[in-house]
Amino acid sequence: MSMPSRLQIRATPQYQAELSNADEARYCFTYHIEIVNQGEERVQLLEREWLITDGDGQQQTVRGPGVVGEQPFIAPGETFDYQSSVTLRTPLGFMTGFYQFQDQQGGLFKAEIPLFTLAVPHLLH
Repeated sequence: MSMPSRLQIRATPQYQAELSNADEARYCFTYHIEIVNQGEERVQLLEREWLITDGDGQQQTVRGPGVVGEQPFIAPGETFDYQSSVTLRTPLGFMTGFYQFQDQQGGLFKAEIPLFTLAVPHLLH
């Protein structure tokens, strides 16, 4: 069951040139995630699932408990934010996915993470 109106999720990616090496096909990106609880009750982030696609169309799925070692509770009106990173073999890629949350009654629901682009600056015009 999905309840997108309950949560707002924003992703802000950034290329990390100092960690990347084009000669070795290593392009590093960080991404900052903000999760805003717009609902009426506290929720807990239990799991994440990412679909990472590089510029060659190669896909990788990453799933696991929580985010950055946490399974945070987010109260109504609160924002939980964190930063993580990903390394691609191409200078362009995309990420999307979902978080699984639990509400105060124990019900589970998914919140979609909107697709965002990972791109070396000036690659796209």
